[in-house]
Amino acid sequence: MARIVIAGAGAIGASIAYHLAQQGARDIVLADSDRVASGATGKAMGGVRQQFSTEAEVRLARESIGLFAELGAPLFEPVGYLFLATTEDGLAELERRAELQRSLGVPVESVDAGRVDGLRVDDVRGAVACWEDGVADPAGVTRELVARARDLGVDVREGVEAGGLERDVLVITAGARSPELWPELPIRPLCRQLVEVGPVAGLPDDLPMVLEADTGFHFRRAGTSLRLAMTEPAPRWTDREDVDEALVEDWRARVARRYPASSGVPVVRAWAGLYDMTPDAHPIIGWVGDGVYAACGFSGHGFMQSPAVGKAVAEELLDGESAFDLSPYRLERFAEGAVFPEQIVL
Repeated sequence: MARIVIAGAGAIGASIAYHLAQQGARDIVLADSDRVASGATGKAMGGVRQQFSTEAEVRLARESIGLFAELGAPLFEPVGYLFLATTEDGLAELERRAELQRSLGVPVESVDAGRVDGLRVDDVRGAVACWEDGVADPAGVTRELVARARDLGVDVREGVEAGGLERDVLVITAGARSPELWPELPIRPLCRQLVEVGPVAGLPDDLPMVLEADTGFHFRRAGTSLRLAMTEPAPRWTDREDVDEALVEDWRARVARRYPASSGVPVVRAWAGLYDMTPDAHPIIGWVGDGVYAACGFSGHGFMQSPAVGKAVAEELLDGESAFDLSPYRLERFAEGAVFPEQIVL
C-alpha cells in the first residue's frame, strides 16, 4: 500500500488522515511544521453552515453536517444560522438562495427574527434560518479527529516539514502556505480578523450565528462573550496577520446596535488569520502532479466542509474515485475558463 504523507494538520488534513485510516489505509503520516490546528483552523470563527449561494459549496457543507452532529456538544452546538435582510433587494437575494438550498436538501426556512431574545430587529425586512447549522470549536474538533486518526495507526508528527519526508503520495492541505509546496496552485493569502467582546450579560445558550446579509457583519456566542467578524471593505491581500483597530471599533458599534446588551462591553481579544483564496472562492481538490494531490484553497470554508472533503479525498486516494462528485473542484477548471464564484465568503 502506498505511503501517504499529508502536509498540514489543520481541519482538512486531520479529516483526510482520519478517513484514510478509517477506510483501511495503514501507512499514513500527518505532518505539520508547527502544531495541530496552529494555523487558520485554530483562528477560525467556528461557524458551520449549509447556506451557500452555489450548488458546489452547498453540497460539500450538506455532506459535512452529519459528522458535526455526531460529535455534538461541546465540540458542536446546532444553534442555527440566522440571516437577516434589511433591504428589499437583500431579502429577495436571501429567498433566491434559500430556494437553491432547499432544492439540495437543506432545511432552510423563513423566520421571524424577533424570536431571538435581545436582538434588535426594527430594521429587518425578513430573515431565513437553518437550525441544523451552528457553531463549533475548530481546534477542538481537529484535535479530536487527530486523536481518532492516531488511534487507528496514523503517524502524527508536529514540528516537521512534510515536503522532506519519504512518500509515494503527498497530499497538500497547508492552506495559504500550499503554494510553497506546489507553486502552480493559484492561491493567495487574504488577511481576515476576528474580535471578541464581553462579558455580555444574559447571553442565551442557544443564540444562533446572526448574520446581516446586506453588510456581511456577523456574530456568535463564545462562552460569555460575542465573537465578531465581517467582510472587510478593502481586501488585505497579504500574509501578514495584522489586526486593524479601526475595524475593531466599527464592529463594536455594529454589534451594540444589533445586540444592545453588548453596548459598552470591552474587547476581550482581537486576532487575525489567513484565508487561502482561489480565483472563484471554491477549493482545489484533486491530483495536481505526479504523486501530488491538493486539498486547499477553501477560501474561509475549509473547517465547515472538512468532514465531506476528508471522506471524499480518502475514497479517491484509495479507490481511484469517490462517491462524491469532486469534478467541480479540479485545478484544470481555471485553464478551461470555468468560473462559478461563491458569493457568501464571510
